[in-house]
Amino acid sequence: MRTMSIRELRGSLASIAEIVERDGDIVVTRNGRPVAKVVPLERRCSVPSHADLRASMPVMVQASEDLIRSDRERG
Repeated sequence: MRTMSIRELRGSLASIAEIVERDGDIVVTRNGRPVAKVVPLERRCSVPSHADLRASMPVMVQASEDLIRSDRERG
C-alpha cells in the first residue's frame, strides 16, 4: 500500500491508473493524516474455486456424523 499527499496526487493525476495498477491501494493524506483511499476496481489476487479449497483440506480421519454425534452426547 502506498501513501501520497494530496499535492503528490494532484501532480500524478495523469498517471494515477498506472500507479494504482503497479502499487495497489493508495492512501491519500492531508497534513500527514489519512483522508481517502484509492483502490483498483479489480484485485490482482483471484478467489480460489471450491474444488481447489476442498483439495487443499486434509482428509478427515473420523466421519463428520460421528463428530456431531459425540458432540451432542456430551452436550
